[in-house]
Amino acid sequence: MIEMTRNREREAIEITTFKLAGGLTVKDFIAANVDIDEWLDRQPGFRSRRIAELEDGSIIDVLIWDSVAMGTDAAERIMVEMADSPVHAAIDQRSVVWRIAQVRHQTVRAA
Repeated sequence: MIEMTRNREREAIEITTFKLAGGLTVKDFIAANVDIDEWLDRQPGFRSRRIAELEDGSIIDVLIWDSVAMGTDAAERIMVEMADSPVHAAIDQRSVVWRIAQVRHQTVRAA
């Protein structure tokens, strides 16, 4: 059974898509994210993260936040606070597309 939930007024989805730097695999990218995952876990409003790979090798990085403001704040700080992370070298920076949006509807499986 699927349960329809009320509109989440604050919850946000952050979606970043990009290509990896030359020769790297999604496994390399995930390994380069150990410090980023730890940093995310300490951020106010962070709920979860999913990393997926499309058939063309593009990466989709999806984060769930308590609000657009919290996700945006973290995105603005990560480049400074985590400037030494190996993850930055794993990404073809020219290919990055970043977006964050407020959740307007959610459907969840009933327990």
